[in-house]
Amino acid sequence: MNRKRPRSPLGRALGLGSAKDGIQQWWLERVTALALVPLTIWFAASLVAHIGSDYVIFIAWLRTPIVTILMVLLLTALFYHTALGLQVVIEDYVHSGMKIPTLIGIRFGCFALAVAGIFATLRVAFGG
Repeated sequence: MNRKRPRSPLGRALGLGSAKDGIQQWWLERVTALALVPLTIWFAASLVAHIGSDYVIFIAWLRTPIVTILMVLLLTALFYHTALGLQVVIEDYVHSGMKIPTLIGIRFGCFALAVAGIFATLRVAFGG
C-alpha cells in the first residue's frame, strides 16, 4: 500500500516535504539553467552590440517584439531559478526558526523582482 504522509498546510504551500518530493525541484532547476544559457548569451551579446548606442536606439531595440519576449523569458527564468537555488541553500544550511520566514521572504522577493522587471520591460515595449 502506497500511503502519503500528511503534511502541514504551510508545508504544502511552500512545497516542503520529504526528500521524495525533491525530484521535481531538481528537474526545474536543470530546466531553468538550460533555458538561461542561450538567454544569457543573447542578452550579453545584445548589450555588447549596443555599446555606444544612445538611449533612443536602445529603446527602439527593446520595443521589437522578439526582444521583448526574450527579455520577459530571461527575467522569468532568472528569478525562478534564483528562488529555487536559494530555497535549496536555506533548506540545507538554516536549522533555526528563521527557515520558514526566510523561504517565504525569498519567494516574495524573487517574485517582486521578476514582476518589476517584466513590468518595466512591457512599459518600455508598449511606449509607456
